[in-house]
Amino acid sequence: MQRNGSKTPKPIWWVGRSKDAFEQFPHEVQEDMYHAFEVAQWGSKAPSAKPMKGFRGAGVLEIIENHGGDAYRAVYTVKFRAAVCVLHVFQKKSKRGIRTPRREMRIIEANLRGLIEYMKNQESAE
Repeated sequence: MQRNGSKTPKPIWWVGRSKDAFEQFPHEVQEDMYHAFEVAQWGSKAPSAKPMKGFRGAGVLEIIENHGGDAYRAVYTVKFRAAVCVLHVFQKKSKRGIRTPRREMRIIEANLRGLIEYMKNQESAE
C-alpha cells in the first residue's frame, strides 16, 4: 500500500490520554477505529471518518462507532506531515442528540492547540 507518496505509513501520535482511553474501548470498536487510522496513515480517508464540525480547514476528522447501544468516538488530525495525531477518544454518554458535549470539545481544542504549539517549536528547532 503506497498512497501518501511514501513507502512507509505515517506514525500515529496519541495526544494526551487518548491511547489510554482507546484501550478501554471494546475490542471490536478498537479494531474498526484502528482500521480508519491505518487508512489515514497512508494518506487516505476511511469511509467511517467524517470532518468534525467546528474545525474548518484544520484537517480534523471524527470516527463514530456504535457497539452494544453505546457510542464511541475518536477525533484525529491529518494536518501535520509528520504523523496522524489522535487528539481525543471518548465514549459519548449523553443520550440527547448527536452533538459532541462541550467538555469533550474543550479537550479536543486544547489538545489541538498544544499539538500546534509543539509542532511550531519542533520546526523552529530544526
